[in-house]
Amino acid sequence: MILKKEFYERETVTVAKQLIGKTLTRKIQGTKMTGIIIETEAYRGKNDLASHAATNVTKRNRIMFGPVGMSYVYFTYGMYFMLNVVAKSKKQNAGAVLIRGIYPQDGIKIMIKNRGIKDVNKISNGPGKLTMAMNISMKENNIDLTKKLSVYISDGIIPKKINRLPRIGISKAIDKKWNFSINPKDYF
Repeated sequence: MILKKEFYERETVTVAKQLIGKTLTRKIQGTKMTGIIIETEAYRGKNDLASHAATNVTKRNRIMFGPVGMSYVYFTYGMYFMLNVVAKSKKQNAGAVLIRGIYPQDGIKIMIKNRGIKDVNKISNGPGKLTMAMNISMKENNIDLTKKLSVYISDGIIPKKINRLPRIGISKAIDKKWNFSINPKDYF
């Protein structure tokens, strides 16, 4: 079942943790690729200095301030797209969860072709790798992930143990343990 808006209308950090084990689906040109979400990171609003929403609303980050359940895709390092989902409680001004990694389930041959590598464990074990594997770009920005469109998130597996660590690749708010993950070897 596709996750509803209410799932995302909660504290960003809670949503980030509870997205672990859910299924990310990408439909493109009659094909379907899916993967179990194995890593996420929470980015809150004005009180999170590592967040794009830490300061003012901009053309790039405005989606983080809008309705929950929407995709927030941005381009970074001049070569990678990052897929996020807007998630925040009504008390928060903004928030999004970065989908950092998935474990491929369906459409693996397409993902292998898109990435140019054959190791299933390395096809989508990073945010840039997963968007390349699933052919996600700025065209998928601001899509309602609570509807069965080109990208959506639905139920998946129930994780046994979720790891909680500091976020990766940031220089501000490094004390926040808002990175959540599971080890695929425990499940697949």
